[in-house]
Amino acid sequence: MQIPVFTVDAFTNRPFFGNPAAVCLLENDLDEDLHQKIAMEMKLSETAFIRKLHPEDDFARSSCFGLRWFTPANEVPLCGHATLAAAAVLFLVQKNKNSVLTFVTLSGELRARQVEDHIVLDLPLYLTYPQVLQEVEELIKAAVGDMVVQDLRYSPGTKKLLVRLSDAYERSVLEELQVSAQCFLSAEKTGKVKGLILTLKGNSSGKHKGYDFYSRYFAPWYGVLEDPVTGSAHAVLSSYWSEQLGKKEMLEVKAKNASKEISGLYGSYNENAVVKYFENRYLFLFSNPNWKKGF
Repeated sequence: MQIPVFTVDAFTNRPFFGNPAAVCLLENDLDEDLHQKIAMEMKLSETAFIRKLHPEDDFARSSCFGLRWFTPANEVPLCGHATLAAAAVLFLVQKNKNSVLTFVTLSGELRARQVEDHIVLDLPLYLTYPQVLQEVEELIKAAVGDMVVQDLRYSPGTKKLLVRLSDAYERSVLEELQVSAQCFLSAEKTGKVKGLILTLKGNSSGKHKGYDFYSRYFAPWYGVLEDPVTGSAHAVLSSYWSEQLGKKEMLEVKAKNASKEISGLYGSYNENAVVKYFENRYLFLFSNPNWKKGF
């Protein structure tokens, strides 16, 4: 059985920028273990598998599909950049003409729509709750050392720990922070954390004024030491910063990519995008991604 595989640079329209994901189009059911083996072979942070829900479905004409995401280590319940990549393959490669595509996933139904030369994702929001420092103190120490932590939150819906550093820190501090994410595995003792978000309030003045917050994300529990940009982390960040700032629309800049800086939420360099908050959902607006086909 041959499976078409595409590599999509999400959150950018330039090759070798953004965040890459693999996308596989499944005409038929795939043996369960092959999903993980293919993801391991692709060696990207996420591999998305789009499957038909009914035998008569067609990638160019149908509007609803199944979608799963795998890291090289295991399956994950939500991935934003691989969802964008999946939508891009259907809209741009398969020439699907539906105005809205629906994906049936472990996180419920997710929707993507094409608006001119952009793709808009509709993803869930996850609330955070105060986290007792003593329970995760060793993990925090491994992540940020003796830096001042202003707020500590936990999202049970995503198993992510959000660490907000002191507002006194500049963006460069978060950018230049040397993090050994592999150490998180032994430092996390509760068994409930599967992702760690470092975040910092944006500046209202200076060189980087206009950004609402900065962030970095680490998920060694899923075999991803640092993910350049991730929609699942923003399902938590959007909820948290909307509450903190009292805003429904925000602009974020990734503080650091593993190999290059990303300016603007899920954009590269001069490409910016916004996150809009609507009750229990949030919307991301992106430029159409760059893609190439495998075999």
